[in-house]
Amino acid sequence: MIVVQINATGETGSTGKICTSISSLLTERKTENYVLYCLGSNQNPAQIKYTDPKSVKLAAAESRIFGNWGFEGKASTKRLIKKLDEINPDIIHLHNIHSHSCNLAMLFNWIKKHKIKLFWTFHDCWAFTGYCMHYDMIGCEKWKTQCFDCPQKKEYSWLLDKSRQLYNRKKELLSGLNMTVITPSRWMAEQVGKSFLRDYPIMVINNGIDLNVFFRVKSPVFRKKYDIKSKYIVLAVAFGWSEKKGIDVLFWLADKLDKDYQLVIIGYDNALNGSAPANVITIPRTHDAAELADIYSSADVLVNPTREENFPTVNLEAIACGTPAITFKTGGSPETIDESCGSVVEKNDAQAMLGEVKRICETTPFSPEMCRKKAEQYDKNDRFLDYVKLYVD
Repeated sequence: MIVVQINATGETGSTGKICTSISSLLTERKTENYVLYCLGSNQNPAQIKYTDPKSVKLAAAESRIFGNWGFEGKASTKRLIKKLDEINPDIIHLHNIHSHSCNLAMLFNWIKKHKIKLFWTFHDCWAFTGYCMHYDMIGCEKWKTQCFDCPQKKEYSWLLDKSRQLYNRKKELLSGLNMTVITPSRWMAEQVGKSFLRDYPIMVINNGIDLNVFFRVKSPVFRKKYDIKSKYIVLAVAFGWSEKKGIDVLFWLADKLDKDYQLVIIGYDNALNGSAPANVITIPRTHDAAELADIYSSADVLVNPTREENFPTVNLEAIACGTPAITFKTGGSPETIDESCGSVVEKNDAQAMLGEVKRICETTPFSPEMCRKKAEQYDKNDRFLDYVKLYVD
């Protein structure tokens, strides 16, 4: 059996880490496998970069001009298909393929021609919409029947709205496949079940985290480093802060919390987001997981005011480090939290989130041990082994 995973990135980002973990488990079991990717770099011999940044940028520009998101990148896809011809896989597992390096028509026609067994993990909603990766924030439901006049067109195309055409092309291309859809959350599974892909088998496999990396640090240094003595630390972590991630809610919280609280935002880019309020500590994105675990362990609570989400690993990382989490009721985010490790408030209810921050910090209803126990359900070795079992069933 030969397994090929296809993803935008190799070892970086959440999807890249998932691919790497699955690949490692397959290698341990002497199963020949490869990860074909287009962005970043790595030293893993099983991971093969099939295109170059120049081709990706050119395809991205074409997509913005002509509105054909997902149907550009012919040069990159030719290289991808050449690699697939050389490898001759029995199974293909798709992850994130909307990075301007994969022409859907070319790839799926090749898959159909070779009658490949296919798995596709939906890390967002893009596969069954005209354009959108997420639509939860704007409450659009056109994707259930027919995309057209996309309200988020400007995020994907500068000039033309081809959401209707792209929706129909996807619907046609993604029919007649030997495919199983995998979703990280029950919420995403429900969305797929309402889409034109509803007749395919749908399985839920939660995202996993490395519990050997994310654990409660006994003597974290973060408080000392930033001279935060007896204040409650309210932590927020994301990569690509925006209104969709709830940055406006965080700034509102910063205004409402008194001097006994310190809001810390990880992944904040002053160049993109501008200056944060003076009473907020902002820290750029860190690729050092040990440093992040130290920060999680120092915090009293994680707040995740996201308005669009599938199955966020930041919630899992926080509770693995013994820190309770609060999230809006959106997407699959509430599935990561139960009554033992945090709370869920209605989407956009910033006042309720503020109340939960104060309750959790001042009454400590959740112990580090309770949080950790919940996180142990998401050991990456167990969750990604679920994928390996799928391949051989």
